[in-house]
Amino acid sequence: MTKQLDRCADLAGLLGILVCVLAGIARLFGSYALGGFETLTLFQIGIGMMVAACFIKLWVLGQR
Repeated sequence: MTKQLDRCADLAGLLGILVCVLAGIARLFGSYALGGFETLTLFQIGIGMMVAACFIKLWVLGQR
């Protein structure tokens, strides 16, 4: 179970980073919206995914 949670945290962190980078690049090129969402909203979603990944990692480390 901890191995699955660890992989889930890795995936959430990676996706969070990708969403933040994508939103940042879109914003640098002057786009305020991407895929029907504002770039600021996408950036906040990416941050939330990275924070969730950190919490899951901490929980897994606490289980060991």
